Amino acid sequence: MTIGWLLLSFLIAWLSARAAIAYAHRRGMLDRPGQRRSHSNPTPRGGGIGIVIAALACLPGVLLGTVASWSPLLVAGLLAALLLVALAGWWDDHRSLPILPRFGAQLLAVLLFAAALAVDGLSWWWLPVLLLAGAWSVNLHNFMDGIDGLLAQQAMFVGAGLALLAWVAGQQALALAAGCLATASLGFWCLNRSPARIFMGDVGSGSVGLLIFAFTAMLWRVETRLLWPALILSSAFVADASLTLLSRFCRGRRWYTAHREHLYQWLVRCGFTHAGGGVIYMTWNVLLAAPLAWLAFSHPRWALPTTMGTYLAAAVLWLLLKRRCLRRHSPKDRHVAA
Repeated sequence: MTIGWLLLSFLIAWLSARAAIAYAHRRGMLDRPGQRRSHSNPTPRGGGIGIVIAALACLPGVLLGTVASWSPLLVAGLLAALLLVALAGWWDDHRSLPILPRFGAQLLAVLLFAAALAVDGLSWWWLPVLLLAGAWSVNLHNFMDGIDGLLAQQAMFVGAGLALLAWVAGQQALALAAGCLATASLGFWCLNRSPARIFMGDVGSGSVGLLIFAFTAMLWRVETRLLWPALILSSAFVADASLTLLSRFCRGRRWYTAHREHLYQWLVRCGFTHAGGGVIYMTWNVLLAAPLAWLAFSHPRWALPTTMGTYLAAAVLWLLLKRRCLRRHSPKDRHVAA
């Protein structure tokens, strides 16, 4: 039955993304090349709806009908939050949604899930922390969806890592849910890998961010120590998005507008292909994040220092690669994305 759920999530995401290509062409939902974009051909967007449909179809049965199942209230809160984030993103993919209603929908979604966690036994004092963490996860994954295949491969890696952590912790239902995220992302990646036939769109990127946050919070709810390896798994994206936002804010840039200043965007501007940029992130994930996450899991006393060291190493690598890219570009090109 486990394999069945994983195959079902893959097929739903793949088939839905294929259907979304034709739908996007009919509705004129195309991302066109421009100064603040990293692609060179008009490409349909909104393919992430496949991941959303797969999650809505599989998660109820997985989380409620598997060993170590979760409460119906918590599952309902998760599905309601996912639906709300996906609807806001789907709207924005069709026609631009102003930042305030979009952010308001995201906050409401995270609040619904966090409140369900609190009703399920978590202290209400954690609600503000969960709101901030959830809203940031939704948005940072949206920020990091800018080149072919990058966000999909990250969702595959983090989903598989969270599934493994949940499995060894005896949380079979949560492990299968995270596994379904990984396989659904794989189904979409088949159409999003370079050269992409369709982009994920806000409907997918925000939803992936919400699910990664939710599964991480659920792991933390089970055992506090599981938070640290889970955070290490997401270190590549969290470090890039956070440091880019901080650097833009400190330089007085309009941090909330579209730009091309994330590290993955600089790598493409410096001559890397989209696939090559993705390889750099996956190399970090496989060679550093995965072993360090396992170290934090297997040696709980070293979990916090290991997490801090991982993010420090990610920040140093981010600075070194960013400086190398800047040296290879003219001063005029550096300010394309103000």
